Amino acid sequence: MSLEEKRLSSETIFHGYVMDLELAQVQLPSGQKTRREIVRHAPAVALLAINDQNEMLLMRQWRAAVNKATLEIPAGKVDSRDDSALHAAIRELNEETRLAADKITEVSSFYTSVGFCDEHMTLYLATGLSPVENELPQDEDENLQMIHVSLNQANQMIATGEINDAKTIMAIYYWQGLKLRGELNG
Repeated sequence: MSLEEKRLSSETIFHGYVMDLELAQVQLPSGQKTRREIVRHAPAVALLAINDQNEMLLMRQWRAAVNKATLEIPAGKVDSRDDSALHAAIRELNEETRLAADKITEVSSFYTSVGFCDEHMTLYLATGLSPVENELPQDEDENLQMIHVSLNQANQMIATGEINDAKTIMAIYYWQGLKLRGELNG
């Protein structure tokens, strides 16, 4: 049985700075017609950045969508300044943390919320951190506060709900897996 929906029409009903909203009319395999509201978002990157003290870097920032400050790993959109997701990751690490990494390894790529959004994110592991020589300008609309936490602290913060961002939780669980397999010291 096919699950594929046939797109009958689509229209961008909102064009914004961060995303577009598309309204699509589709026909289900059963023949029934319905609509889909789809958020179109640029590709994005996120970094599990671990320093020499075996602590991860988290950014505290206000998120209007949930009306509170969240703790998240450094992340951002791939945009016209970037020729690849890796370039965006290097740039975002500089902009948000003022650090560079000796080694950046791709961990995984995934859709952040497939029920309504096409945002595709690539997660990187960044190690061998050191201050950048040339600081890139930070986004004018971002207010960031950086904190450092151990794996035990990060897991506790998930348990208490202090960390509730999906990409950050995924990164922490990946870090835990690395440590359990002995692939990362500490």
